[in-house]
Amino acid sequence: MKILTFIVMASLFLGGCDKSEQTTVILEPSVITHGDECHLCGMIISTFPGPKGQAAVRHHNQTLKFCSTVDLFSWLLQPETPGILQIAYVHDMGAAPSWEEPSDKHYISAEEAWYVVGHKRKGAMGHTLASFRNKADAELFAGEYAGRLIQFDDINLDLMANLR
Repeated sequence: MKILTFIVMASLFLGGCDKSEQTTVILEPSVITHGDECHLCGMIISTFPGPKGQAAVRHHNQTLKFCSTVDLFSWLLQPETPGILQIAYVHDMGAAPSWEEPSDKHYISAEEAWYVVGHKRKGAMGHTLASFRNKADAELFAGEYAGRLIQFDDINLDLMANLR
């Protein structure tokens, strides 16, 4: 019994001696290149207009890329995603040169963005969520292309199903 107690105590002591720090590196969004495929549907991302998305997940050394905000949110809303997600990014369309070519220099946190849903612009495979850093930019877009403003917590599977 004394030996078993000694082994348990030694294991606890030695286990606490590990001074190495485990740091979590959260990846920044990367440039979407010509051959990049959507993590959800497998389509070539650069062939579509409108905002795209990316997600940094645990134990991956590069972000997952999505051809649209709809595909990003379809993935984000899956039950297993919250357990691995570090951060999701969307294009800031207020800083985009055009709807056809969003700028990979202007990604924002998906949780902080304003979204316009029900607008007249098309993204990959149809309707998409137009994403903006600033509420004023989202309001201008909605004024020109219709739709209504929502935020991250308003996006759910029912909303996504109605976009399709």
